[in-house]
Amino acid sequence: MTWATTRRLATLSRSIRLLRSFPLEQADPPRFYRPLAEDTASLVASLLADAGAQELRGARVLDVGGGPGYFLDAFTNKGAWYVGLEPDAGEMSAAGITVATAVRGSGTALPFADGAFDVTYSSNVAEHVPDFERLGDEMVRVTRPGGLVVLSYTVWLGPFGGHETGVWPHYVGGDFARRRYERRNGRPPKNVWSESLFDVSCADGLAWARSLKRRGLADVKLCFPRYHPWWAWWIVRVPVLREFLTSNLVVVAQVR
Repeated sequence: MTWATTRRLATLSRSIRLLRSFPLEQADPPRFYRPLAEDTASLVASLLADAGAQELRGARVLDVGGGPGYFLDAFTNKGAWYVGLEPDAGEMSAAGITVATAVRGSGTALPFADGAFDVTYSSNVAEHVPDFERLGDEMVRVTRPGGLVVLSYTVWLGPFGGHETGVWPHYVGGDFARRRYERRNGRPPKNVWSESLFDVSCADGLAWARSLKRRGLADVKLCFPRYHPWWAWWIVRVPVLREFLTSNLVVVAQVR
C-alpha cells in the first residue's frame, strides 16, 4: 500500500500553514480550528481512499473529542454523517456553536454500540486522558470490521507537548511548566499537568498500535507524524529521535 493520496496531501507548504496557526488556538479559535478541521476531513478522506475502505461521503464518522463544531462543518461538507463526542460541556458550547449531532460522554467509555461507525477519529485528545490505551480500545470497539480508526495525538517530548505553557518548559517537567505559566499569566493553564495533560510518548502510541494486532483487534496500516511532509515520515521509525521531532503521531488501524 503506497498511501499515494495521503502523501500528496502531506506537503511542506501544508506543514508550514498548520504550524503557523498553532499560536492562535486560544487567541483566535476560528482562525485555528476551521483550517485544522478542513485539513482533518481531507486527511481522513485520503486515508480511507488509500486503505480501500470506502469513500468519506456517506460514511458514519465518530469524532472523539470533537469540540465546539468546526469539525462538523468540515466533515458534512464532504458528505459524511458526523457525530462528535465531547466530555466537556464548555467545549461543546464554545463560540456559540450548536452541534445537533453532539453527544456528551467519556472517550474511555463510549456510549455507542459495537461496530456503530465506519470511521472513528480522535485528534489531540489522547494526551488529555490518564488512560489513552483505553480510549484507543474504545475507538476500535465502536468501529465496524473493515472500518478505520485514526488516533492522532500530541507527543509529550515534541515541541508542542507542553501545549500553551511553551515550547521548552515541559522539558524541565510538567509541574514546572504549569507553575511557570501561572506565575507569568496569573492563572493556571487550560491544560493542567497530571489533571488534564499527560506525558504520552511516541513509543507509547506505537506500542498500543502493535498490541492491536497481538490481541486480534485490528491491523495497523500506517503510523506517521501528522504535521510533517511525507518525506519526513521516516522519523517515527527512529527511537529517541522520534520523541523529539514527532509533534503529533497518527496511528491508522483497520478493524478486524
